[in-house]
Amino acid sequence: MKLAEFDWKPLALVPALAALVLPFIGSGSTWLTLTVAGLAMGMIIFIIASGLTLVFGLMDVLNFGHGVFIALGAFVATSVLGAMGDYTASGSLWVNMMAVFPAMLVAMLVAGVLGLAFERFIVRPVYGNHLKQILITMGGLIIGEELIKVIWGPLQIPLPLPEGMRGAILVGDAAVEKYRVIAVVVGVAVFAALLWTLTRTKIGLLIRAGVQDREMVESMGYGIRKLFIGVFVMGSALAGLGGVMWGLYQQNVVPQMGAQVNVLIFIVLIIGGLGSTTGALVGALLVGLMANYTGFLVPKVALFSNIALMMAILLWRPQGVYALNR
Repeated sequence: MKLAEFDWKPLALVPALAALVLPFIGSGSTWLTLTVAGLAMGMIIFIIASGLTLVFGLMDVLNFGHGVFIALGAFVATSVLGAMGDYTASGSLWVNMMAVFPAMLVAMLVAGVLGLAFERFIVRPVYGNHLKQILITMGGLIIGEELIKVIWGPLQIPLPLPEGMRGAILVGDAAVEKYRVIAVVVGVAVFAALLWTLTRTKIGLLIRAGVQDREMVESMGYGIRKLFIGVFVMGSALAGLGGVMWGLYQQNVVPQMGAQVNVLIFIVLIIGGLGSTTGALVGALLVGLMANYTGFLVPKVALFSNIALMMAILLWRPQGVYALNR
């Protein structure tokens, strides 16, 4: 799609929301702190949601078990980072990354392997039936949470930030937390990698073609089933990465954390348009900003703010901001 043909209106919602709340917050430094925190939260949610939107976009699978990959990634990170105390205790960000980066890779690998098994034994028998998909994947989520309790225990486990990622950077009078900036950078990198893969590679071409016409892709001699499996594994791995980011964001992990984040993920997917990667980014940023702004301005309605946001977006565009044409 050419830039001139791209619909910029949904993307404009993000700066519009930020500009709209500035007069209500009053302080520019407080607004900047809240905005960066909201963007960081949104980027982490996007990383998690991007995997699920890929799975739905290509495979038409509603995977309510996606949360187990999030929780698994976070718990794997507690084990990896716990074994690398010399690196996490350093005040150098680059030394910290020598622990965090392997933790991310291992979390993605473990979540991807579980995703492979999840697709084979739980999802594959219910292709084409959304009701059964919802029921059986929710069952898979419950089983996954219980297995996590068996391995790591049922209690909350701390996942503290490495020493070099703590604290804040002063931008004028505003304090911007270091980890929030890192989360934004990682989120942008994941979005750029997905966008490049989907628009500039042969695999991406096949994925987009498979969304539009699966039979045509198969008739050209490409194994759509293998493509399905690869997308599911990648979606699970991204959820594992998001789990690491979310665990560090919260600085603790619990077996039920994936199910708790699932609500936000599906709000993001509905706002963005089921199956749209760009839509998931816009939806995640709006959700992150809305949660932080309302949490500061009107804490009592913070829990309902994203549902209200979703309703407003759907009144404007009933299929989401970037509906996927099937």
